Amino acid sequence: MEKGNVLVIGNSGVGKSTLINSVLGEEAARTDWGTHGTTTRLEIYESKDGQVPFRVIDTIGFEPNYLKERRAINAVKKWSRDCAKKGGENNRIDVIWFCVDGTRSKLFPEDIRRMTRAVAMWKSVPVITVITKSYSVPDREKNIEMVRTAFDRQKPFRDNLKEVIPVVAQIYTINDNAYAAPEGIPQLIDATNALMPEGSRASAHDLAQFVLGRKRVLAQSVVGAATAGAVVVGAVPLPIPDGAILTPTEIMEVNSLARIYGIDRKDGSKRFLSSIIEAGTVGLVAKSIIAALKAVPGINIAASVLNAIIAGVIVAVIGESSIYAFEQVFLGKKSMEDTDWIKKLMDARISDSVLGKAKPILEKLSGSSDKKEIQRAVLDLVQMIIGKQQGSEKIGQGKDQ
Repeated sequence: MEKGNVLVIGNSGVGKSTLINSVLGEEAARTDWGTHGTTTRLEIYESKDGQVPFRVIDTIGFEPNYLKERRAINAVKKWSRDCAKKGGENNRIDVIWFCVDGTRSKLFPEDIRRMTRAVAMWKSVPVITVITKSYSVPDREKNIEMVRTAFDRQKPFRDNLKEVIPVVAQIYTINDNAYAAPEGIPQLIDATNALMPEGSRASAHDLAQFVLGRKRVLAQSVVGAATAGAVVVGAVPLPIPDGAILTPTEIMEVNSLARIYGIDRKDGSKRFLSSIIEAGTVGLVAKSIIAALKAVPGINIAASVLNAIIAGVIVAVIGESSIYAFEQVFLGKKSMEDTDWIKKLMDARISDSVLGKAKPILEKLSGSSDKKEIQRAVLDLVQMIIGKQQGSEKIGQGKDQ
């Protein structure tokens, strides 16, 4: 299969490099903060493992300055003319991503006007407008409509717009216990692949495997952020009787993970998600974790540190278990109607293995109150527990086959 090519254009600082990294699944494009951007010439990126079904061509970022803007537009036009003269697989554009900043929606009309001018030679190439930094959920529909209105004014080019997709390319931390979770990346990959010429389009199976891998990486970032928040919330010298103090953190975590896997858009998801959250707040999972960690012998640790560890482990286990559950539903192996399976899964995640795994970590943290160190230790602990259990599940599945 010959890979297709995606041209990415947008203002400096709009988040093109971060978007490319999120789509490719590796740190291929250099990222930075600010309005001056980091890409100084056109670059072509593709994944080293070959799993991404298309190449991504990153352009010079547009600058809020006439001369620099002309430099960016002329660079794209020159590359366009060179492409028209040459043959070769890298010289055809199949899809264009227009990137606009979701936090600066008033600039959409002017940004889109400039971008259509820069790619005027590709009169029939389909366009996806990517609204980056779409942190405000209530504003997304309004922003989509603003993009469509701006395109309607570009008469020679308006029929090229095929999709408008709001994205959060990487987790955006608002404070210790609030964040905007990654969204829109799987939808962008699906939409881009669908617009590729038939010979450059990934098969449904290959695309599903690639998208599943991207979902998993994005989901892991949510678990990390939620665990960090739980460590902060739990670091108090008061006892955590049943884990209910973590309910808001868990609800945000589970709902964010559900959106990554598209679970929140399916019928019957509310009861399914409630079963997960209930298990983590007042169910056996939370009580088992609290009892197991408090029962570890020979540990002299401050109450606030122990509570931070307990809170972090609860939220991390709920997150990792949710990822596993959502993947099973995504792959069609489990149904959201089977809430009994969810309860058994959540309970099975914590067993006597917690005691053996937790003791050395608790000993290591006995003299520490650094929340970042606690967070790292908690995630390591949960990975050891979950990883061992998943390995056992695979062995068991092999025996059944």
